[in-house]
Amino acid sequence: MNVAAKNVLITGAAKRIGAACARLLHSEGCNVFLHYRSSATEAQQLCDELNQLRPDSARIMQADLLNMAELKAVARAASLAWGGIDVLVNNASSFYPTAMTDVSEQQWDELLGSNLKAPFFLAQALAKTLADNKGCIVNIVDIHAERGLSGYPVYSIAKAGLAAMTKVLAKELGPEVRVNGVAPGAILWPDNDLSEPVKVEILQRVALKRSGEPFDIAKAVLFLIKDADYITGQILTVDGGRTLFC
Repeated sequence: MNVAAKNVLITGAAKRIGAACARLLHSEGCNVFLHYRSSATEAQQLCDELNQLRPDSARIMQADLLNMAELKAVARAASLAWGGIDVLVNNASSFYPTAMTDVSEQQWDELLGSNLKAPFFLAQALAKTLADNKGCIVNIVDIHAERGLSGYPVYSIAKAGLAAMTKVLAKELGPEVRVNGVAPGAILWPDNDLSEPVKVEILQRVALKRSGEPFDIAKAVLFLIKDADYITGQILTVDGGRTLFC
């Protein structure tokens, strides 16, 4: 796919991996529709930054993707922004620990909703425009979809579901739409910061002995969009060799 002038919807685009994807894809000539939930300041700053580089190449919209009406509104607005969507990057994600004995229905709904339900229904809402444009979907999964993260059972279940969804949607939406995923390893530490000993212990189980950067994930996303015409239903692991030690 020649990505110049392609229209991309990125969920959770205001910060971290989402923002890195937005900047890299924009630098390749894409128009980027930036969804955010609560990070209004960061989203507006990013949108302004990109539009200064190329006028009317970035737009933003706030939405709670757990609300189906708001989710559909995002899909509709993104489709109308520049005349269709070529790429959907499902990046928005809730992440927090849940003790197995104390998991609430609200936590279950939030973690499954942001990591699995919203990506599915966005794919559904955008299926026609993606098919018309011979587009693609890239889901941001997690290495813990395959091997659950201790203390995070619901999050791990949700990401495992997203990995399964990536494969089945590749069948359901093919041949017009390719669907792939990227599974990050140790890229950014959680917002509720870990202690230094815990970080050191984690990095000792990474073959490259260092954490990655959001740009590493963005480059993998770009590859799957731009240079992977014969790849679908696959999940590209970007973890510095972390899963070699699981």
